[in-house]
Amino acid sequence: MKKLTSIWVFVVFLFTLTIKAQQIDQTYIQKIKDFTTDERFLPKSLLDVVDHPGIPNPLKHFGHIIGTEGIVHRSSEIYGYYKKLADSSPLVHMQEMGLTEEGRKFYLIVIGNQESMDRLDHYKDQLAKLADARKTNPEQAEDIILDSKPIYYISGGMHATEMGAPEMLMELAYRLVTSDASDIKAIRENVITVINPISEPDGWDKQVDWYFRYTKGREKFDDGFPRSAPYWGKYVFHDNNRDGLQVSQGITKSIFKGFFEFHPTVMLDLHESVPLLYISTGTGPYNDFVDPITQSEWQVMGNHDVAEVSAQGMPGAFTWAFYDGWWPGYGIWVANNHNSNGRFYETYGNAGADTYLRDYSTARFAGDLASSKEWYRPYPATPLVYWSFRNNINYTQVGVIASLYYAATNKELLLRNFYKKGFNSLEKGKKEGPKAFKIGKDQRDPAMVAYLANQLKAQGIEVHENEDYFIVLSEQPYRNLAVSLLTPQTYPKDAKFPPYDAIAWTLPYLYGVDVESKDSIDFDINSLKLLTDDAVYKGKVSGDGNTYILPYKAQNTVLPALYWVKNQNRNAEVSVLTKETLISGDTVPAGSIIFRRINANQAGQIASDFGLNLMATLANVPAENQKAVNLPRVAIYHTWYNTQDEGWSRYTFEERGIPYTSIDKDVLKAGGLRSKFDVIILPRVRGNAKNFVNGVDKKYGPLPYTTTAEFPSHGFPASTSDMTGGPGFVGVDNLKKFAEEGGLLISFDNSSFILAELGIAAELSPVNASSLFHPGSIVQAKVRKSGHPVLYGYPETFPLFRGNGPLLQTDKYNRDLMLVQYGHQSLKDEVPYEGPIMGMAENEKMEKAKKPDEKNPPYVIAGMVRNEQEIIGHGSVFNLPVGRGNVLAFTFDPLHRYLNHHDAPMVWNALINWDSLR
Repeated sequence: MKKLTSIWVFVVFLFTLTIKAQQIDQTYIQKIKDFTTDERFLPKSLLDVVDHPGIPNPLKHFGHIIGTEGIVHRSSEIYGYYKKLADSSPLVHMQEMGLTEEGRKFYLIVIGNQESMDRLDHYKDQLAKLADARKTNPEQAEDIILDSKPIYYISGGMHATEMGAPEMLMELAYRLVTSDASDIKAIRENVITVINPISEPDGWDKQVDWYFRYTKGREKFDDGFPRSAPYWGKYVFHDNNRDGLQVSQGITKSIFKGFFEFHPTVMLDLHESVPLLYISTGTGPYNDFVDPITQSEWQVMGNHDVAEVSAQGMPGAFTWAFYDGWWPGYGIWVANNHNSNGRFYETYGNAGADTYLRDYSTARFAGDLASSKEWYRPYPATPLVYWSFRNNINYTQVGVIASLYYAATNKELLLRNFYKKGFNSLEKGKKEGPKAFKIGKDQRDPAMVAYLANQLKAQGIEVHENEDYFIVLSEQPYRNLAVSLLTPQTYPKDAKFPPYDAIAWTLPYLYGVDVESKDSIDFDINSLKLLTDDAVYKGKVSGDGNTYILPYKAQNTVLPALYWVKNQNRNAEVSVLTKETLISGDTVPAGSIIFRRINANQAGQIASDFGLNLMATLANVPAENQKAVNLPRVAIYHTWYNTQDEGWSRYTFEERGIPYTSIDKDVLKAGGLRSKFDVIILPRVRGNAKNFVNGVDKKYGPLPYTTTAEFPSHGFPASTSDMTGGPGFVGVDNLKKFAEEGGLLISFDNSSFILAELGIAAELSPVNASSLFHPGSIVQAKVRKSGHPVLYGYPETFPLFRGNGPLLQTDKYNRDLMLVQYGHQSLKDEVPYEGPIMGMAENEKMEKAKKPDEKNPPYVIAGMVRNEQEIIGHGSVFNLPVGRGNVLAFTFDPLHRYLNHHDAPMVWNALINWDSLR
């Protein structure tokens, strides 16, 4: 052991000597100059890449510099370079963080001076102590701060077309390890840098293959050709940065794992979209539950970075005018939600390594031209720029180094702020309400109660339990996040700029779980046990008999249980109760499921594995009150021009254990749909009927998305010999025939609008509501057609999540097609006339409608809607007859981002009862 230690000390000694005798790699420097299009885009601080004798820079390793025209690297090549750095330098540590859905590895790269690397576990422990003010009082915190270093986490490549950061981070890592420049030395000695090289390796490799296969060398950037591969992750496209509340995807799990292991003081996510370098602060309104210290840090650090970039003579850096700072579900917001600091950059990217003349002369942010000189953009660039891959890398790297240097020179301030934010959250829990949240385990869907407890636990929120309740006590470091997730949001109606994303996320409403907010503790805290393992609700079977009844309350796990039963026991008989029925003295609601010809073990497994309570009975259920369940063959349709939301639908089905077939335009064109499927789901897709019918422009075809030896990442999760074109009118006609022949078409959100445009949902027409502004909020809905199978298990009024989707309506004589409406009041044309009626005798006049005695509840439960009178009374769910079949049209997305689980059972009801919706 002593011999190994001596060898390592000698290696460190040699490394130190080589640092002192640095040579600059002039070839590398010249190539940086060659690939930079303007000296104003060329910071002198980057013209000192070291030619280290023992550690290869990217030029030596790859044979070309980072930012070389026409060259990007696959994930295996990028990880290979970091492995070479780790093998060559004691200042680099590489660790695995998990796997993607396709089996690629996530890595983190840790860089610091020798002392930092030798004491890495110590520094992680120190930050963990600062993260919990219950364990560390202010006096102890001061001592810990003096023996701590900030950990600065940097990530790139979350969005696959944003290709600069994963390349730049390799050069940055080499620079942090080898450079003797004063700012780099300060960073190396005072900061521990953690690099997430590629946040989304699956999407990155698909995009690299796409670039080499299709977009490399195209003459113009804005030529209409698709710049992105159709898929990134297995399920999730751009929404991979909208998974911070669900924590459902591998990318998010990796980010969360890294946060709770390192407790980084700052997290910086590198993106590309706007010219030339945006450094986040946002316009506001800021999230109510982010500590004011963090909000102030955004301003200080943002302006510091803009100043540093401008000081190097680089135009186009700005802050403030892009994004808001409200929604907490971005990946990097794991920091802001947990008393750290989460920030992001946006640089100008070309979705590859080519150089283009880019015109942003008409682009505006916060009302101002993107090229205008403003207080937040002191040095704008020209409205047209000749923009290269290397320009992008220069900007990002200079900004990141500036931000790291700020952390190095303000380390005690940042660490003190980190502790203080957790301390503030704890003090609020002591002094302010609510004091606790009480979640009863016995609710209509106990499995969702357990799911809520687990989701809170995944966020680092402490959840306690006793036999009857889950309890969230407010006196804990992440109190602010707990209150944010469990209470309604109120977005200011007078906000000057539109929100960047959804504005409501109250989990109890989204999950359909009742949560009681307690302003005082009226229970025995000492009787509570901390929830450490995942909560699991195991249902029970009560009573005796060989018929089993599942009282239905729109539980999310019923449909998966039915598919499981049919798979396990082909002889099982399953029926649904079509009306409320008295069985063995119990009133059983409509929609309840009756199982016959299953054994006691299978009934017990349904209860245990799916969290469902069953009643065993010997009573006969009236045959006229039942209908046999004929489980459908389900298809989920995807286009090739927009796969975002069908991915969430596929994910939801797979998580729930519901079988389906993924289909595309070629399946629609082939026809014979009714012989293959009973239900076809059309998830939300952007665009209009023209986009849907025509798909990707055929002038770019043929455009294969297939797996080949040269492009091995393509062809997954779907494959086609030609992406171009859509189903055409032949495919649309086949879709209509499918419904006419008895099939069920289910459309979500904008897809319902498209079906209306195409004449398949012919009774629906767009509603002109130009003043309605309805960002993602949780609102009240009201049942219009009680007892309809789609609404089994739902009360007369219930919350649902709706964004800025289409607004559709039928003619007045067709209003019986509306199953659910937005809000409680009637449309104006449905308000009964109360005046005189010429030609009708007084005793013949219609009876006046009785006015309700109580006021209608508010439409908005969480979030904000402007001019809500434009939508109240209009339909949210329609059931339209088409031939022998139906179109079930949702004007919102009931499977939105795997978040609004309370809305999803309307879809499950439709599948259970697909052949009886008429």
